[in-house]
Amino acid sequence: MKEMKIDRKTRYTRKALADSLIELMKDRAFTKITIKDLCEKADVNRTTFYAHYRDRYDLLLQIEEETLAYFEDMLNKYESRRSKREIEEMVEEMLNFIANNSNSLHILLSENGDLSFQKKVLRRFMQKGLVMKYFSEKAIREEMHEYWYAFIVNGAIGLIQHWLKNSMSIPIPELAKILTGLST
Repeated sequence: MKEMKIDRKTRYTRKALADSLIELMKDRAFTKITIKDLCEKADVNRTTFYAHYRDRYDLLLQIEEETLAYFEDMLNKYESRRSKREIEEMVEEMLNFIANNSNSLHILLSENGDLSFQKKVLRRFMQKGLVMKYFSEKAIREEMHEYWYAFIVNGAIGLIQHWLKNSMSIPIPELAKILTGLST
């Protein structure tokens, strides 16, 4: 019983700190946010913060890693699917996740976010070959794969950033068709 309370309390504290970081990043760059700012916003003391994270970079890294892990799991779920409709379903699922987490993802992908996050997304997808699993039907010379990856992932990130900045004004199924149409 006690262990369950600790787990719930830990989850609550980590969520409060993560939410506080995202809220603070709406108004200023990550580099301008202090541990004191985070603790005040989350209503926790510094000792509590350091019980969960080494520093603010560790907190940001955890938020980013959870996001990347979701995308990896989702893409792996669709690993054996190849039809255009199945790819659109995968992209729709990804966009639904982004829409449901638009507050944090909008900030992570913004100029106030950690600018290396986009590079992490690109690198992670390239290392796992996740993009080419779905968009590799075109005959591309081996030495051009890296450029193809960069084009697809950066283009998709740019389009998603634009979509988030414009209050997700295009319906998800329509945006999924645009993304898959540009990529396949």
